[in-house]
Amino acid sequence: MDMISRYGVFCKVAEQKNFTKVASDIGYSQSAVSQIIKNLEKELGTTLISRRKDGVSLTKDGMEYLPYIQSIYLAEQNLQTKHREMDGLENATINICALSSIGRHILPYCMRSFKQQYPNVNFVIKQGDYNDTYNGIMDGTLDFGFTIIGASPDLENVPLYSDKMMAILPLQHPLANEKSVTFSQLAADPFILSYEGEYLNILNKFMQEGVTPDVQYKVYDDYSILSMVKKGLGISVLYKAVLKDVSFDLSVVPIEGSHSRTISLAYRNWDTLPVAARRFARYVIDHAAEIFSNIEM
Repeated sequence: MDMISRYGVFCKVAEQKNFTKVASDIGYSQSAVSQIIKNLEKELGTTLISRRKDGVSLTKDGMEYLPYIQSIYLAEQNLQTKHREMDGLENATINICALSSIGRHILPYCMRSFKQQYPNVNFVIKQGDYNDTYNGIMDGTLDFGFTIIGASPDLENVPLYSDKMMAILPLQHPLANEKSVTFSQLAADPFILSYEGEYLNILNKFMQEGVTPDVQYKVYDDYSILSMVKKGLGISVLYKAVLKDVSFDLSVVPIEGSHSRTISLAYRNWDTLPVAARRFARYVIDHAAEIFSNIEM
């Protein structure tokens, strides 16, 4: 039972007209109940309860104060109920934006584990790029999002995982069985460019080696890119997070050098995050190593 205030004790005495019964119901001693009423009377500067051998009754002033004290007690009960709901995340909704790779492979794992502890929490997941994440967090429609370090400098970013860039080739491609490839080698083929926020970074990687990819397709959806590569329309460069559980018959070859992005969890202000969003974000941050280990092939 929640701790009951002096207003609640008064309401129960007014209802049951018996100190002993009220004391038994709330787990207090009779003298404690009597003292609580005396303190309330002292606070209000009047006698609220008439004490007789055959029981108790409200005085005239007690009757006048009763509806106001009942209103306070009801508000206290509602506050306690809301606190229990918030603490247990009852019917709370968490609004998140995520890259397609995160939405497909990481969030389902996180949400399943989180809902085992908080089964009544709800999720609204928006798939989008770095601009979608930034804009949604800034205008308040999103609680937090998954982006990469450097994409949203105005937001707080917690690094989660270093995601490596990989070459995606058809199985019959001459480079398919190589241990690694260079961007110079990849520039010779028709190129399918991922348009999910990373295209400038990918193009810059080619430029750093003094070559320009033969971009013949620009595609937003990573799975469409994988299907196109399989059908021999070209080659591409994607990140490991995209390739988890891919069923396509493709060759995935590392690219020489250090080419990666750091996936981060981004938010505007930790202290003003809703309780449910803050607790879920904390879960992701604390379990990042375990969560993202599933991506490693």
